Amino acid sequence: MEQYTTLSSVQQDIKAGKLHLGQLVDGFLQRIEETKHLNAFVEVYGEEAKAQAESINAKILNGTGGKLAGMVVGIKDLICYEGHTVSAGSRIIENYKSIFSSTVVERLLAEDAIIIGRQNCDEFAMGGSNENSYFGAVKNAADNTKVPGGSSGGSAVAVQAGLCMASLGTDTGGSVRQPAAFCGVVGLKPTYGRVSRHGIIAYASSFDQVGPIANSVEDAALLLEVIAGHDDFDSTSSQEVVPEYSKQLSFEGKKRIAYLPETLESEGLDPEVKALTEKVIRQLKAEGHTVEPISFPYLDYVVPTYYILTMAEASSNLARYDGVHYGYRSPNAVDLESTYKKSRSEGFGAEVKRRIMLGTFVLSAGHYDAFYGKAQKVRRLIAEKTHAILEDHDFILLPTTPGPAFGIGEKTDDPVTMYLADIFTVQASLAGIPAISLPVGETQTKLPLGVQLIGKRFGEVELFAFSKYFLDVTKKE
Repeated sequence: MEQYTTLSSVQQDIKAGKLHLGQLVDGFLQRIEETKHLNAFVEVYGEEAKAQAESINAKILNGTGGKLAGMVVGIKDLICYEGHTVSAGSRIIENYKSIFSSTVVERLLAEDAIIIGRQNCDEFAMGGSNENSYFGAVKNAADNTKVPGGSSGGSAVAVQAGLCMASLGTDTGGSVRQPAAFCGVVGLKPTYGRVSRHGIIAYASSFDQVGPIANSVEDAALLLEVIAGHDDFDSTSSQEVVPEYSKQLSFEGKKRIAYLPETLESEGLDPEVKALTEKVIRQLKAEGHTVEPISFPYLDYVVPTYYILTMAEASSNLARYDGVHYGYRSPNAVDLESTYKKSRSEGFGAEVKRRIMLGTFVLSAGHYDAFYGKAQKVRRLIAEKTHAILEDHDFILLPTTPGPAFGIGEKTDDPVTMYLADIFTVQASLAGIPAISLPVGETQTKLPLGVQLIGKRFGEVELFAFSKYFLDVTKKE
């Protein structure tokens, strides 16, 4: 069977009688079974997906299908789905069955998407390699010895390997964009507040955003169109009207684009990533766009600022997993104190415990002002400088990652090096603005590489339209 990568091609063939949605679902289920070694899915909803396919196929034929009718989607194991287990890649809530659906899941189902399963991720979204999951590491489909990126690694690999058409991941500091770059797919972090966080297991509440991972800009735009919008269950969700992103993808005119010379001069930048980024700059200039270097003096501060703030929020958010209310309770506990200590020390993985302890430290008396308070001030400076650049430019262009996917186990003993891999993605997260990773090349060894565009606050319409055009431009050579 043909490997479908876009929703429009699926709907077109169903209407023409060339395809039944049940066949498509069966094809995905077969591929999931054949690629179990990738470890992309924690759980597959095979029978449910088949049942949904029958009714949605009929809807497509009679013209009553929703916007996502025929789209087979996977969801990251942080997104609650009523009656289904959600475990955040952690032992501590390994068998927790959600009693309600997240807003994004409700909106997917309302538009007739088929959810095929939940996808592996770094524990509580803490990681950049998908090696921190209680369910084991995910492997990159391009090279099984390499990581897929994280924390939404399973979600990106599922799209990369043709196990579903699109995925919903979460992006705190790059957790959609970085794996999208490593896996050669499109990944978007929306403006903070654009998508409801209701029913999303929290890592760092002032950063977390659900974002689409897809094969095409068109499908990513359509997914955001469906999941975005105000939600009474999330007080941080925006009242801004949601545009029809999928119908505003045409692009005309010339743009002013800034690139940050500090990113290209960074010591840790892989030569092939640098060459690709410089090539893209030349291509855009050849198309008549203004692409100019604009200094960003805070590049060295983005990673420490981001980690101080997110670890502090993680310390607070993860306090609820205590072995008392729900989730894992240590069988070795003998009293209340040992219940807390043993349940948390046995239930959490090493990386999560590291971040909780560091977060608790920066929030502690005597250190709060020196670390957390100062990081909040630097966050404001980073955001103000980024917004100032975007006042004079339409987009900021920079690499998504410092290098291609690295080897499994290569950086697990050096957390600081792992954290520094986020150097190009956390700027947009700190500023709360949208950013998209686009697959525009590969290394000599055929590992995917991505380039990132940062847009203005709630500027997803322009970001999607230019991204679609941008991918066409970069394919010319």
